[in-house]
Amino acid sequence: MVYKIIENFEGKILNLTHLDEKNRPKMVDVSEKNNTTRVAIASGKITMSQDAFDAIVSNNTKKGPVIQTAVIAAIMGVKKTSEMIPMCHPLLLTGINCDVEELPELPGFKLIVTAKLKGQTGVEMEALTGTSIGLLTIYDMVKAIDKGMIISDVQLESKAGGKSGDFERQSIKDTKK
Repeated sequence: MVYKIIENFEGKILNLTHLDEKNRPKMVDVSEKNNTTRVAIASGKITMSQDAFDAIVSNNTKKGPVIQTAVIAAIMGVKKTSEMIPMCHPLLLTGINCDVEELPELPGFKLIVTAKLKGQTGVEMEALTGTSIGLLTIYDMVKAIDKGMIISDVQLESKAGGKSGDFERQSIKDTKK
């Protein structure tokens, strides 16, 4: 049985918003929330063999331009989030961006996805989904070269707007100061 009121790992009582009074799943009603500008940035990495990295950078893969395809896939992932994550609301997005950084020292790549809207609910899940889909696309396109690639560190970097306020991930360097 699922309980609507539970304790979190710190012993605090939580009221779960995605369950109704009969403990059935529901989508949260956001109709009473104000429209605010909301922005979320997520990132993730993919580590691979030098051969796979070199093939991507030199645009020499059998499946075509990997980075360009990953960017398109990330954008599509952001747009399709509510179709894949059951409790996510369909959103009227106002902006999506995907940046890709080469990380030759891994070797690999880092994707950074930004999602933006003016609405009643946030875009964190959209940014995280877009990042994941973009990274999975890279894997798919070069798995013939390297099946041992590792997707890692998919995380929310920042969010702005909404009732819960802003969030900015602190780097390990910042926490050691």
